[in-house]
Amino acid sequence: MKSPSTCILSAYEQEKLMDKLSIFKIQGQDKRGHKLLRIIGNLFPARLVSAEVLRKYMNEKVFPRLSNDGDEVKPFSVVYMHTGVEWRENLPGIMAARSINNAIPVNIRSNLQAIYFVHPDLQSRVFLATFGRLLFSQELYSKVIYMSRLQFLWKHIRRNEMELPEFISNYDKALDSCRRRRLPLADYSLEFHDRKNQVHSVAAYLESPISTFSIRRIG
Repeated sequence: MKSPSTCILSAYEQEKLMDKLSIFKIQGQDKRGHKLLRIIGNLFPARLVSAEVLRKYMNEKVFPRLSNDGDEVKPFSVVYMHTGVEWRENLPGIMAARSINNAIPVNIRSNLQAIYFVHPDLQSRVFLATFGRLLFSQELYSKVIYMSRLQFLWKHIRRNEMELPEFISNYDKALDSCRRRRLPLADYSLEFHDRKNQVHSVAAYLESPISTFSIRRIG
């Protein structure tokens, strides 16, 4: 997997972009009372955000919100929505991913209970099976739980605890339709058509000539 092209936005613009897209959100609790960190993979503009800025953003704006009393991190779980993710557009390169993983604070890593990996495709399963143990610690890798449908996620999280973009539920319904029609490899072969909505979300925020050029590169 090749690393995304070098971004041309300032660090400030990159952080504001992540804020605007609400890629990372602390929202609700699971059925064990643990906080939830929701991540929408399809919204992450990997070509526009550097690994360095992402690490800083997570350490300053995301991880601190996992604390219940201001300084002590409590047990939490991650809900990662892989729906419609395109590897070249939404994921950092291998070395960047490893760098980000290594930068996760010890108190965060030790309190992570589970990573619910929703709507995995065949490529993500193969990649994690092949490189997961090399890129991530065994402790972190062992906490990944694949969820092919939202119905399995709701066994761990109440539906009203988490807001999801409409395209995720629509994708889930389409997969169910494929299953009912007994189409082969429905989970892996369903084509995703919501890329235009993502580009429009980014374009609505970035308005400078440089930003417009960046958007064209990921359209």
